[in-house]
Amino acid sequence: MRWAIALSLLAACAGCDRRDPPADRLIERAEEIVEAPIAEAQPMGQGRLAPRDECPQVEGAAAFRSRLAAAVRNRDDQALIALAADDIKLDFGGSAGATELRRRLADPSWRLWEELETLLALGCAANGQGGITIPWVADQEMPVLRPDAAMLVTGDNVPVYSGPEKGAPEIGTISWDVVEIDTLRLNEPFQQVALPDGKRGFIATDAMRSLLDYRLTASSRNGKWSITSFLAGD
Repeated sequence: MRWAIALSLLAACAGCDRRDPPADRLIERAEEIVEAPIAEAQPMGQGRLAPRDECPQVEGAAAFRSRLAAAVRNRDDQALIALAADDIKLDFGGSAGATELRRRLADPSWRLWEELETLLALGCAANGQGGITIPWVADQEMPVLRPDAAMLVTGDNVPVYSGPEKGAPEIGTISWDVVEIDTLRLNEPFQQVALPDGKRGFIATDAMRSLLDYRLTASSRNGKWSITSFLAGD
């Protein structure tokens, strides 16, 4: 089975508008399960880091992700908890376990349902431990000097402007690649970034996502697929 995959946003700017028509179209396809031969996952977009779906290459992973998508779509905390390992890791400070996950799901300030919805649209990597990592990019080698400043541009032909507004001259475009943000300005619609070629410009905040944003890992334990971690940070 093969899933279509889509785009994302910058979770660090939770209040920003989430607008990207291509993302909307791909997200609608993200829950379509179609029969297809298992082959090398193809990028679902332009750019070297366009999402891929490698779940079909891992036995049982596609069916697990289907159940995960249904739980997220229905905001079904019981179904989601049933998919989580008892010792699921939730952050780098020692928080873990299904009870804590349930508490965070019920607390709107965590926005975990929205985070999960975003992740499901960003592809799936077959990781080196025999499980899967969502999003796909979270399992890729990232030669960046400052991981906390590295942002993934989440779209095809995203405009780069000379100033922090749409009316500024457009100096180019970028597709699914990593840029380095100068200083994150929360709730600002644009961020100044360094492009891969060293040039600087401004990109819409909601067209980027931190490489340290939420990611999820899952694997099969004794024949049962479970979420083993769901966390952000480093």
